[in-house]
Amino acid sequence: MHIAILTFDGYNELDSLIALGVLNRVKKPGWRVSIACPTPRVTSMNGVVIEAQASLEEASKADAVLIGSGMLTRDVVADPKIMSRLKLDPARQLLGAQCSGTLVLAKLGLLDNIPACTDLTTKPWVVEAGVKVLEQPFFARGNIATAGGCLASHYLGVWVIARLEGREAAESALHYVAPVGEKELYVTRGMQHITRYMQTATSSAI
Repeated sequence: MHIAILTFDGYNELDSLIALGVLNRVKKPGWRVSIACPTPRVTSMNGVVIEAQASLEEASKADAVLIGSGMLTRDVVADPKIMSRLKLDPARQLLGAQCSGTLVLAKLGLLDNIPACTDLTTKPWVVEAGVKVLEQPFFARGNIATAGGCLASHYLGVWVIARLEGREAAESALHYVAPVGEKELYVTRGMQHITRYMQTATSSAI
């Protein structure tokens, strides 16, 4: 099972790396979580340089793909050399996007008739792309999920785990990363956000 986290230059560390940490709480053979980038290295909005663990082509073949946000997302969606490398398909993949990552899904035409979450800065651009933006931290329909706000990134990670490994695994991962003294609160609230959208999820498409 391969989960790729799309990470571009100018990336927001909270989006890509929190999701990476949450997803790697699943410890089982064959479970692989990768930072996927268009280049061998990318630099964050705060100057943190990381090396790619997978290419965009590998991400396009992954079982699940999360798209992180960053300061340069509008440059990304305006670059046909990058966008043409993304062959994402909700019929065979789980797809999630964080904040300005939602703009990537929109520009790929994957949010037609699907409302979405994003951050306040990106909202006007997502609306301009023809997508209804929701005032909430998480939303999913079928195999596509979006989250709004940096600290909503763990919802995407937990959603992927719940879809691929079940609720118990998702709760365990969330419990591990939650603050001491607030673990039950975090697990209850986090699972409430995602499970309301899982009854109609089509896991058989993955």
